[in-house]
Amino acid sequence: MLTTIIYRSHLCHEVPVKALEGMVAAANIRNSNQNVTGILLFNGTHFFQLLEGPDENVRRIYSDIAKDKRHYNLVELLCDHGPTRRFGNVGMELFDLREHAREEVLQAVLSKGTSPYQLTYNDRALQFFRTFVESTEKGNYFEIPPADTWAFIPTEVTDSLGPYKASNAAEYTLALQPIIDPLAQEIIALEALIFTPQGEISDAYFDSLSGEEIYKVDLTSKKVAFEMVKDRNLHGKIVCINLLPMTLVKIPNAVDYLLDEIKLNGLVPEQVVVEFTEHEVVSGIEEFTRAVRALKSAGISVAIDNFGAGFAGLQLLAQFQPDRIKINAELIRDVHKSGPRQAIVQAIIGCCQSLEIVVSALGIEKAEEWMWLESAGISHFQGDLFARPYLEGVPAIAWPEKKGLL
Repeated sequence: MLTTIIYRSHLCHEVPVKALEGMVAAANIRNSNQNVTGILLFNGTHFFQLLEGPDENVRRIYSDIAKDKRHYNLVELLCDHGPTRRFGNVGMELFDLREHAREEVLQAVLSKGTSPYQLTYNDRALQFFRTFVESTEKGNYFEIPPADTWAFIPTEVTDSLGPYKASNAAEYTLALQPIIDPLAQEIIALEALIFTPQGEISDAYFDSLSGEEIYKVDLTSKKVAFEMVKDRNLHGKIVCINLLPMTLVKIPNAVDYLLDEIKLNGLVPEQVVVEFTEHEVVSGIEEFTRAVRALKSAGISVAIDNFGAGFAGLQLLAQFQPDRIKINAELIRDVHKSGPRQAIVQAIIGCCQSLEIVVSALGIEKAEEWMWLESAGISHFQGDLFARPYLEGVPAIAWPEKKGLL
């Protein structure tokens, strides 16, 4: 299988530009030995490289490149497959953009083509070359510092009430995980998550349900969430609860049930956010939309949870404009080094900015993910980097502190 990988990276400041010649010579030998060919562009700050060859060899070389300490902020822009090489005559060739006019570089790259078909910039891979040479995407290059630039200092937990026991459900209990603004050191909201009594996320419990039963349990579990907020004296906090969209369709009095339980537990609708998951196709969209309008009319905010992970995200976004969306964890996993993920996240941010919808990111585990997303314009986060779900109430939160300022 012939594989093409394109990446962009940033030359480390302490590496002299004169070292490029030796780097390219070594890469030329290494690539030739692995039957890998490529083109390398350099603009004085950034590298841009295309590698082509047998899949295993290209991936091995790319893995070694990613470990090279002479560059950083490496972002994979493309990984694709094709029938023939675009550039097959050299192990590695360098084009220093500072020494050539843009038009000369583009033509020089095309002239090195060995494809049996004439290379043109209609080719997707070569479009990346044009974009890099013309610097049309430079505003989206978020140059994040190393992960160890920040320390994450956990707060102390003073809650001594012990694990929360759901009063009317032996099959599950609840844990709380905060949504935070790390730089402002502010808790935005607390999400109530269903867990097994043993402390494990209870997807398996819901997977064991069938038919209408899953919607009934989905709704009644929110009663437990409101009871927990009351029991833990969290009346001043914004609380997020998850709800399947079809619960509002399958259970006609679902909105009234939620409002009654909110009132019974001494809460107000304005402190509740209903997060709709998009893991199922929404039928009865008119009934669902009417129910959402009833929630919002009562003062409850609505959100789309795990946006980008399921069937109904764009449909829900188009049908009703939520107050916020939460980008799915898989979309932001290693976003700092994935060009496709970066493009998708930036498109989501742009769309939500146009609609005045707040964006938050789920599943943050690495400092680099958080830093890139902050640079892209997101300020609300949820994930184990900051705080894990906690069965006893509000967990300890590891707030980021810039090293040198501690």
